[in-house]
Parts: sequence; C-alpha cells; structure tokens
Amino acid sequence: MLAMRSIRLSGYDVVLISTTHCAKYIRVDKGTTVISYCHTPLRVAWRPWSYENIMKKNWLIRKLFLMAATVLRHVDKLASRRTDFYLANSNGMKEAIEDAYKPRNEVTIINPSVKLHNFYVSDKVKDYYLVVSRLEPYKKVDLVIDVFNTLPDKKLVVVGKGSMELELKKRAKENVVFLNGLDAESLARTYAEAQALIFPQQEDYGITPLEAAASGRPVIAYGKGGILDTMIPYTYNSAKSTALFFKEQSAQALDTAIKAFDQLNFDPQFIRQYVQHFSENRFIRKLEKFVEEVLPGFYPLKESFSTTTHTHTPYDVIEARS
Repeated sequence: MLAMRSIRLSGYDVVLISTTHCAKYIRVDKGTTVISYCHTPLRVAWRPWSYENIMKKNWLIRKLFLMAATVLRHVDKLASRRTDFYLANSNGMKEAIEDAYKPRNEVTIINPSVKLHNFYVSDKVKDYYLVVSRLEPYKKVDLVIDVFNTLPDKKLVVVGKGSMELELKKRAKENVVFLNGLDAESLARTYAEAQALIFPQQEDYGITPLEAAASGRPVIAYGKGGILDTMIPYTYNSAKSTALFFKEQSAQALDTAIKAFDQLNFDPQFIRQYVQHFSENRFIRKLEKFVEEVLPGFYPLKESFSTTTHTHTPYDVIEARS
C-alpha cells in the first residue's frame, strides 16, 4: 500500500488499473479519469471469514484478525472513491464491487482472456483426471483427493504447489500423482491428454477452466462463482456443453459427478471453438471499446494497453497493475 502511494502518475488523461488491492493507492492528477479493472474487492477486508485456516485459530487470533480486517475495509473503501469507472471480470464480482464500493457509475463486465495459442487439442486423451491449482485450503484439492482415494481404478494428476503440499501428498493414495514446475509445453500436454479438469473451488473468475477448454477438455466443476460466466453446463446435450457442474462441495456430490461424466460424450472441437470468445484479441477490443465510450473521441489502441504513454491519440493511457 505504502509502496503504491509513493507512485505519482502525472500528465495522463486516463489511468487503467488492474487490481485486487494495491494499485488503487497510486496518486494521479486531479481530473485524470481512473478506470479500475477490479478482479475482486480486497479479500482480507471484505471476506475475512473465507480465511479458513485463521478462522480455526483460537478466539484471540480470530478477534485480532477481524479487527485488522475492519480497519483495512475502511481504508480500502476510501481509496476506492478515486475510481471513476469499474470493470468486473464476472457477474459475481460485479455484485461484490457494487456491495463493497457503491460506485457512482455502472459496473461493466469484461471477462478476462486465456492465451489460446499456449494450448491445443490432442487426439491422444489418456485415462487421468486433472487438477491445476495452488495447494491452499480454499482450493478444496483435499476434497478431490478424498474422492479419488475411494476410486482406485481412476487416476488423478495434481499440478501445483502451496502450503498444503506435504499434507496432501500424505493424504493421497497411489492413484494420485503430484507434479509442479512444469514448463509451458508440458503443462499444455498435461491439459490436452486429461479426461477432464476438476475444479472443486468457488473462484471469483478462474482461468484454469478456460485453459482446459482451450485444450478441448471438459470441466467437472462446483457450479458457483466465476465458472458460471465461462462454461456451458451440461443439461441434456454434452456435445454442446463444456462442463458438468456439481451442486455441493462434498465428496458424495463430486463422486456422483465423476461417475455421471463417464457416461457423457463431450466434443473437444466444440469446446475449443467456444473458448474463442475468451481470446486476448477480443478482450483488448472490449477494453478499447469501453474507453472509447466513456471518453468520446478516444482513438483505439491498436496493440494493447501498456505501461508506456501512447502519444498519437487524443488521450494518454497508462496501465497500473497489482
């Protein structure tokens, strides 16, 4: 926060911020239009109860944590007033931004993109299911492992690392394999050859389901959060769907979904075609269009928003990230 406050952006007509927290503390000139692409209101301030590992501590630690969250919430809301226009990554985050910051202008949804060129469809799908995730409590990877521990005939590959890595490895049986440190080529192959990506957590948005879709692979997902903005859930025609949702974060619900998935036939080419809606080019065009609408006469940026000033436009734009 203090580091961002030390940054002064002078001489710019527009500042585009990509942020969850810190970038909103930058200082700009009076009259500068500030657009915040807010991926989520600061979690520790607005959703402190979601930190399950702290909520399980003794009452004193919980009390101190919640007091600190209250202070941060006040500071975060004050800083949010400098933003003129908010962009959200999903419908759920639009509601969260409106509830937290009470913005003076309508919040616009622009879904983040996926790097389609990093992924491909393979005709050599193997017999494993896949989790790609940080190994943290709220990611619910332990739930997936518990289910696969009861399904010895099915294989699970877990890609990622985090604070729960040792605990999860001890918890897992032989049909669960852990990988981390994969290069881009290896990760793409791991996606492309999986039966499906399993996505058990509730995310504000979630890029990994889009990476799976870019690989032509369906997703077995907990049906809440950002996944509702990015996937077509199976209802009656799996060939025109990209995901199978389960309704509860429970072993029984996930087990039922995996067994139901075995009876369905998803179309890799349909999934890959669908995910074109989330290409980087479309994302950039939507950003350009938004800036044009809020600043009439703005000349579109032909490459992308960057941290340099564009000099051949009626407006100068700078992007700040946190």
